[in-house]
Amino acid sequence: MLAPMLWWFLGFGYLVTWSTIPIILMRNKPPASTLAWVWAVILFPYLGAIFFFAFGTDRLVRERLRATRELDASGARDERRVNLDTRTLLESLPPGERDGVELLSRLNEYVVSCADETRLLMDGAEFYDALGRAIDEARHHVHIEFYIWRADPRGNAILDRLIAAARHGVEVRLLLDPVGCFGLRRSHFAALIQAGGKFAWFRTAHPLKNQWTFTLRNHRKLQIIDGRCCFVGGMNMGREYASEDPAVGRWRDFQLEIRGAATRKFQMIFADDWFFATQEKLLGREYYREPPCAQRVIVQPMTDGPDGPDDPIEMSLVAMLNLARERVWLTAGYFGPNEPLLSALQLAAARGVDVRMLVSGKSDHPFLVNVGRSYYEELLRYGVKIFEYDKGINHAKVALIDREWLMVGSANLDTRSMRLNFELNALVRDPARAADLEKVLERDLKESLPIIPEEFARRSRWQRFQESLVRPLVPLI
Repeated sequence: MLAPMLWWFLGFGYLVTWSTIPIILMRNKPPASTLAWVWAVILFPYLGAIFFFAFGTDRLVRERLRATRELDASGARDERRVNLDTRTLLESLPPGERDGVELLSRLNEYVVSCADETRLLMDGAEFYDALGRAIDEARHHVHIEFYIWRADPRGNAILDRLIAAARHGVEVRLLLDPVGCFGLRRSHFAALIQAGGKFAWFRTAHPLKNQWTFTLRNHRKLQIIDGRCCFVGGMNMGREYASEDPAVGRWRDFQLEIRGAATRKFQMIFADDWFFATQEKLLGREYYREPPCAQRVIVQPMTDGPDGPDDPIEMSLVAMLNLARERVWLTAGYFGPNEPLLSALQLAAARGVDVRMLVSGKSDHPFLVNVGRSYYEELLRYGVKIFEYDKGINHAKVALIDREWLMVGSANLDTRSMRLNFELNALVRDPARAADLEKVLERDLKESLPIIPEEFARRSRWQRFQESLVRPLVPLI
C-alpha cells in the first residue's frame, strides 16, 4: 500500500515540476538564473517549485509596478521631466559631455536635475552631526530611509532627535529594511510613534500578508529634510560607521549632502518607497519645494531594484566607463561584477583610461574578499590597477570619473546590488567635490596594498582553491 502512494506522490511532484519549467523559461532571465531554477525544480520535486514561486517569480515586480502606476495617476510625477534650469545648465556643457548626460538620463527612471551645492561627508561622525543638525532645524518634514539601524548610542541619539522633531509638529517618517534590521523590534520606535512620527518596515517579506520575497532588500540610504536638502550614500545608522566599534575598527564610507532643486527627485524616490510600504501617498506640493536653482551642479539620481525590467545602475556604470576620457577610480565594499561591468572595466583600461579599483582587504563578511580576488587576474592583465584597503573596512561605494564627475551611493559592484537589492546612487558633476574625493582616494590608495600582477600570480594553490570555491556563489550573495 505504501509503495503505490509513494509513487503517486513522486509522480504528482514531477507533474508540478514539469508544469513549472515553461513558466521559468518564459521569464527570459539570464541563462545562469534560468538553468539554476530548472535544475532546482527537477532535483527537488515539490520543494523546487515552492521555492521558485516564493523567491523566483516577478510578484514583487507586479506589486511595485501597480503601486507606481497608482502614484503616477495622482499627477505627482512632474519630477520625471527636465526643468528649464537644468536644460540651461546642460546646454553649457561640451557637446560630448552633454550627450553623455542625456544618455544617462534616458537609462535611469529619474531624469537629470540641478542643485545649488553639494558636500562630501567622509566619515560616520561627520554625517551623523550634519544629519542631527538638519533634523533639529526641520520645520515641516523629515524623511529617513536606511538599510541598517542599530539600537546603539549613535542610533539612539538620532532617534531622540526624531522624537523631539515629531513633538514639535514636524512630520517624521522612518522607513527601514526588516532584513538589515534583523532582531530590531518595532517596539524600539514606540516613543517616535507616540510623539506623532510614523514608522514602517519596507515590504519585502511578510508571510501573513502573502509576501515571500525574502531575498530582496531595500539597501537604499536616503534622508530628506523639508525638501530643501537630502543625504545620499552608503552609510547606515550605527556606531561602527563612525569607527566607534572596537570589534570592527576603522570604517571608510561616504555620504553626499545635496541642496537645491535636485532634492525633489530624491523626494519622489522616497515617496515611491513609502507608498509601497504603507500605501500613504505623499502628494502635497509642500513635499516638493521649488527653490530657484543656482545652476552650479548637475545631479543624476540613479535607482535600481528587482521591480524593473532593466539594470539602470549597472548600465550607467558601463556607460560611464565607456565615456571616460582620463580616469575612473572606483571603490567597492563588495566586489563580484557581472560580465557587462567586468568587460567595461577591461575595455576602459585597454584604451588607456586610468582605471583603479580600491577594494576591501578586510570585510564584515570575510569570504567575500575571496570572491573579489577571483576576478583580479582578469582585470590585471588589461591594466586595471587594484588596491586592497586593509586599515579597516572599506564599505564605500564611490566613483571618480575624469576631473568633473563623482558618484556616491549604496550599490556595490556585485550581482546582489545590480539584480536583487533596491539601490540608490547620486551621480554629480561638481569639479570641487570631485577634487575633494580625489584627495581622500589618493590618501586611501597610498595606505592600501597594491596588487602586483607577478606576485598575485604566485599565490598558493590553497588561496586559488578558496577563490574558485566561492566564485560560483556570486549570483546568490
